[in-house]
Amino acid sequence: MTAERYISTLELDASAEATPWARRHVRDVLSAWQVTVEHIDTAELAVCELVSNAVQHVAPDAPDARVTLTLRHDESQLIAEVSDPSDHPPVPSTATSKDAESGRGLFIVGEISKEWDYYLLPTGGKVVWCVIALG
Repeated sequence: MTAERYISTLELDASAEATPWARRHVRDVLSAWQVTVEHIDTAELAVCELVSNAVQHVAPDAPDARVTLTLRHDESQLIAEVSDPSDHPPVPSTATSKDAESGRGLFIVGEISKEWDYYLLPTGGKVVWCVIALG
């Protein structure tokens, strides 16, 4: 018997409004998929960091750019993917100050997810993804 699989996709402008829309989408979709609140909170944080990172690094170079959020769910995990038109790989960094407001996004994703990585698309751009264990 194969596990039931759910997929949801949302395309967003690479703008400041992308992150709140992504957050709302994650909460609504995962609630409909009956994912626990604890896992929804974790996924919401991870997705917000991935979307924010994509917007921050894509928007200055391409003001009309889009990012795409894809959620894939099976019985044991959630995979969140954020694609953008940039070929530049994500670079994890640590903020230099405890008070820094940015620079920790991929570090946070790495801490709250089972794993994360990225791949380049043959048509250009990249996908940054993470896996949230639901067990």
